[in-house]
Amino acid sequence: MTIIPGYWSVSGVTFFVFCVFAIAAVGYALGRITIKGVSLGTAGVFIVALLFGCFFYDSLGGQLMAGGETFVSDALKSIENLGLMFFVTAVGFIAGPSFVGNFKKNFKSYVLLGLIIIIAGGLTCVACDVIGRNFSDLSAEEHTAMLVGLMSGSLTSTPAFSAAKETVGSANLENIVSVGHGIAYLFGVIGVVLFVQLVPKFVKADMAKERELIKVAPSKKSGAKVSKLIAMDEFGIMPFAVAVILGVLVGSIKFGNFSLTTTGGCLLVSLIFGHFSRIGRISITPEASTLKVFRELGLMLFLIGAGVAGGASFVEYFEAIYFVYGILMTIIPMIIGFIFAKYVLKLSLLNNLGSITGGMTSTPALGTLINVSGTEDVANSYAATYPVALVAVVLVSQLIILLA
Repeated sequence: MTIIPGYWSVSGVTFFVFCVFAIAAVGYALGRITIKGVSLGTAGVFIVALLFGCFFYDSLGGQLMAGGETFVSDALKSIENLGLMFFVTAVGFIAGPSFVGNFKKNFKSYVLLGLIIIIAGGLTCVACDVIGRNFSDLSAEEHTAMLVGLMSGSLTSTPAFSAAKETVGSANLENIVSVGHGIAYLFGVIGVVLFVQLVPKFVKADMAKERELIKVAPSKKSGAKVSKLIAMDEFGIMPFAVAVILGVLVGSIKFGNFSLTTTGGCLLVSLIFGHFSRIGRISITPEASTLKVFRELGLMLFLIGAGVAGGASFVEYFEAIYFVYGILMTIIPMIIGFIFAKYVLKLSLLNNLGSITGGMTSTPALGTLINVSGTEDVANSYAATYPVALVAVVLVSQLIILLA
C-alpha cells in the first residue's frame, strides 16, 4: 500500500524500523562479548550499524520504492539527531545537581584540558597535512580539506564538521571534508571507548576509591527537595520535553558562523533544569529511572543513525593512509590530555577520563565510562569540558583552513 506515490510504502517503512531494532539487538549482543575484561558495550551497536551500512544500505533504500534513498538518508539523520537530544538532555539533568559545585572547584582545569586536547588534535592535523601532501594526488586545498574532515571525524565533532564545510567554500571541497569525516569517524568512536576502558586496567584502579574521589555534593539549590512538589506527569517526561524544546531553540542561535547546535543547547538547558530542579512547587526534574532510559535509548539511536550512514560511504572512499591519520588525531590528543590532567592538573582518574570524553566530544565514550566506573558523577566532568572543546574545535578547524 503506497501512502505517498513514488516515495515510501507502509511495508518499506516497517522494514526500515525492523532493521533499526535488528541492529540494536545484534549490536548489544556483540557489545556483551568480553575479552580480558574489555568489551565494546554500546559501541557494539555502532559496529553492527557500520557493517549494515556497508553491505545493505542500497537494499534498504530499494525497499522504499522510488525516492527511497532520500528517505533513508533523512530518516537516519533524524534518528541520529533524536538520539543526541535524548542522550545529552538526560546527561544534563543527571549532572545538573552537582555540576555547579564541581565546575567551580575545577574551572581552570576543565578549560585548560579542553583547550589542550583540541590544540593537540589541531597540531596533529597540521603535521599530517604538511607531511602528507607531498605523497598525495590531491591538490594542497583538497588535502587540507580532507585532513580537516579527518580531524572532525576523529573528534566525533559534528559542529567542527559543519564549520569546515562552510569554510572551504566549494562543493567539491565540501564533499572531500565529508569523506574525511566519514573515514575517521569509526576509530573516533571506537578509540575513545576502548581508551576509557583500558586505562583503568593499566593503572590497576580501585574503582570504589575513585568513585569517592569524584563524588561531589549536590548544590544547595538543587539538593533541597521540597515535600509535595507538583509533578507534571509520573515519569517526568513533560519537563524533559520542555528542556529539549528550549535546547533546540538555544542551539539554533548563531553568532556569526558559530552556534551551540542542538547538542550544546540541550546540554546547557538541561544542566540549568537539573541544577534548580523546581520552579516554585513545580518539579522540573524527571525521575532518575526515566533519565537512565532516555540516556541509553538516545545513545543507541545516535550510534545507529551515524553508523549506518557512515558505513554507506566508508568502503567507497576508504584509503589506509587517511585512516592512519585519523587514528593519530584520536590517540595523540587523548594521551597528551590524560598525562596533562594526571601530572599537571592532578585530577583524579575518573575526573580525568570524564574530562577527556568531553574534550574529545565523545558521546559514546561517556556512556561507556558511566558503565565502567559505576557512577554517573563522571557526567559532570564531561559536561564541564564539552562546551570548551565544542567552541575550540570549531575555531581550530576554521583556522587551519583559512591559514593553509
